[in-house]
Amino acid sequence: MGWTNGKTMLQQASEIIWRGPALLRPGETAVVVGAGRSGVAAARLLERLGARVRLVERNVEGLARIRDLAAGRGWELIAGEHDQRQFAGASLAVLSPGVNRRNLEPWLGQMQPDKVISELELAFRCVQKPIIAVTGTSGKTTTTTLIGLFLRAVGQRVFVGGNIGTPLSAHVLEGPKAEILVLEVSSFQLLNSPTFRPRVGVLLNISPNHLDYHADMEEYVRAKLSMFARQLEGDTAVFPEELRGLTNGLKAAGSRRVYFQTDTRLHCPGLPGQHNRSNIQAAFLACQPFGLDQAAAQEALNQFQALPHRLQAVAEREGVLFVDDSKGTTVQALGAALEAVERPILLLAGGVFKGGDLAGLAPLLARKVRMVGLFGAGREVFEQAWAGVVPHFWEPTLEQCMDRLWAEARFGDVMLLSPATASFDLFTDYKARGMAFQKKMQNLPERGHDRDNA
Repeated sequence: MGWTNGKTMLQQASEIIWRGPALLRPGETAVVVGAGRSGVAAARLLERLGARVRLVERNVEGLARIRDLAAGRGWELIAGEHDQRQFAGASLAVLSPGVNRRNLEPWLGQMQPDKVISELELAFRCVQKPIIAVTGTSGKTTTTTLIGLFLRAVGQRVFVGGNIGTPLSAHVLEGPKAEILVLEVSSFQLLNSPTFRPRVGVLLNISPNHLDYHADMEEYVRAKLSMFARQLEGDTAVFPEELRGLTNGLKAAGSRRVYFQTDTRLHCPGLPGQHNRSNIQAAFLACQPFGLDQAAAQEALNQFQALPHRLQAVAEREGVLFVDDSKGTTVQALGAALEAVERPILLLAGGVFKGGDLAGLAPLLARKVRMVGLFGAGREVFEQAWAGVVPHFWEPTLEQCMDRLWAEARFGDVMLLSPATASFDLFTDYKARGMAFQKKMQNLPERGHDRDNA
């Protein structure tokens, strides 16, 4: 292996201390499944812990991007469809977010269930600092960002990452070490994190999502709640008031539970909508154990800038406001976006549908939306749910859809991209989808006559 600075395997492993029993001994083989940012961070951490690293990736191009890095560090790379040889002789398997464990079961052999874990679990076993973890179907990134903002306002050194930005494994390796770790955590990660326990856990909401990944809704909910069930006395669980009945059934050893509603005291111009007022209140309650008061929270909110692709008001052209909510990948997120916009809406929706009650949005659509432009995959699902509710059409691409909506736009309208879907039919991720929306907005033709409608 590629040991650095002349250090032996045992010397490198001793630099990071396991929380509880070690997951593997120096010299044993650990398989990392997935060569994205999270997988590479996990591989580097495993190397530091003394493991022999084997990185496997179904996408050949995914491994090609890191071939030089792996060669320099002595990692074994295997590309292609998963098979037995990828896991042969391994003592530990670390799954990147989005890698479905069920798809690997035929190849895991006799590996113990607790030796197939997420990158989050691996890194958690190597940190001692308090963790604030945020989960839920929607609003996670905004709330996680707010918590970091609030904690810095009271002088704390904070790491913000996890499912957004920097993986926790990378922070363990590189620092600078923070006093509090603030993590966005997904159901994918929690499903394979058997000991993960935050000092403060935040559940924002639960609605159908990722049902193309999870076996059923029960598994999805169980994954979201798992970290709260392991909390101990002195820990804090932050829940929405509407889920009090569900969370009352959780068995936890004495953690303090607090419930949030929409906050009317704290306000932020950059975070419109009732759902964001709930996110603000959840973030505030999560930070109270670390010394945050209302005055400091409001001062921090006054400096907050809207996050990209999350109800981001991009620009106004000829009286039409363009709002990028490409991160709105669920039905619940679409509903929140519609509620937040106060002007007539031209809605852009469509993509890889992940589940949810589209028909339940019908009254809101009828009240708020003038026209729907559908694009990409999911056409049949949307058309069946919204037939007769609001005028709609379909085009193969986002850009073609925007052309047609622009032709129908009136002064005072909002063209809102809030797709209620994953982006993988046409784009690499929601960010690429949002950037395509913004680029097309800039290239739409001038229509000077619309100003006469003011």
